[in-house]
Order: sequence, then structure tokens, then C-alpha cells
Amino acid sequence: MTDRLPAHQIAYCRLRDMVLFGELAPGAAVTIEGLVRQLGLGMTPVREAIRRLIAEGALQLQGNRRVCVPRLDLRALEDLGYAREAVEVRLAVQALAHCNPDVVAELRAIDARLDAAIARGDIAAYLRENHGFHFTLYACAGSQVLEAVAASLWLRFGPSLRVVCLGPEGVGARGAHGAALHQPDNHKRALAALDARDTVALSAAISADIAQGVANIRAGLEAGVFGVAQ
Repeated sequence: MTDRLPAHQIAYCRLRDMVLFGELAPGAAVTIEGLVRQLGLGMTPVREAIRRLIAEGALQLQGNRRVCVPRLDLRALEDLGYAREAVEVRLAVQALAHCNPDVVAELRAIDARLDAAIARGDIAAYLRENHGFHFTLYACAGSQVLEAVAASLWLRFGPSLRVVCLGPEGVGARGAHGAALHQPDNHKRALAALDARDTVALSAAISADIAQGVANIRAGLEAGVFGVAQ
């Protein structure tokens, strides 16, 4: 399919995935020339993709022809959490009526892969499967507008969820303070709610999952995982 897409769209999709799935860590700068080499595309489409992602808040232009994924500050974190909850709970509720057993089975398989990624401290796999769980569910809602809003919010929020797999000393499968994770599994709560066709329980599970992500990132900021908290 990539052969049918213009180069600037291929560059955008690849660079967006690098942001979403951990290849570019928050605060780590890379050169534009390095991205051109890594993507194997021309300077013009890569620059266009970078401009688009900067406009979406997913990248930040620095000096010396470098870009980075912005570190979240506490205010941005709280605002993104608020916006995610408003949009994604609505998407989940809309999805419930159209989420058939095949979709639920797919969500269970994704969640199993996610658990395995956390256990081995695999940041890229965790970010990919976590994103996949949410957006497989939200696709059932049939709301292009809300799904697009959610996708934009994830570009800014999702990369910082790497704290689930990365503690301050670089230890895998640890929380932001280095302690082993023993947190409520809100994805499994969501799966149980889908089985029961329980709108209230599903809303609560998605809301709790988002709040847990905000809390983990906040702890990461305070522990210095992303540099100095603001």
C-alpha cells in the first residue's frame, strides 16, 4: 500500500509511529538529516512530515536542525488526561453496541501481548499494544471525528507511558520509582464490562486506565525519568 501513497504521507506515517511507539524518547533530540537517512526518504517529504507533527504537538523543533518529542510538564499532563477521558469514555460507550465477540477476542489477545511486554520491559511493544488495545475498541464506535481527536491526543500523551516499562535507573517492568508494578489492570476490567455489556463499568474502566496513566507519568516526572519536572 505504501507504493500508492505520496512520499510525504509515508514519511508522516513512519515518523508518527516512531513517536508513538518509543523510537523517539521524550527529550531525546535527533537531527533532521538522521531522520532522512533512517526513513530512507527525501529531505522534502521528511521536512513536511516534521512540520505536520510539530503542528500537532508531537515534535518540537530545536536548534542545530534537530527535533525531539517534547517532555510533558505537569500542566500539559493534566490537560491531556482531562481531554483523553472526555473523548475516550465517549468512544468506548459508543463502541459497546458494535463490539462483537471477535473484537473482544482480539482485544484479549492484544492485552496478553501487552502484559508480556511489560513483564520483559519492552517499551516499544508495550506502547504499540497499549495503543492497539484502545484504538481497536474505539474503531467500533464508528466516530471518525472523535477517533481523530483521540489519535491526536495520544501523539502527545502516549510516548510518556514508557514509564510503565522504564524506571529511573533504566530497570524494565518497574514503575517510575523503581518498585515492581502491582496496579489494577483496567484493561481486564474493560474486557469484563464488554462481556457483560455494562456501559457504566466500561466507562469506569477506561476512565481509571487514563487516570492511572496520568499518575504513572506524573510519578515519572517527579522521579526525573524525563528530566526535571516542571
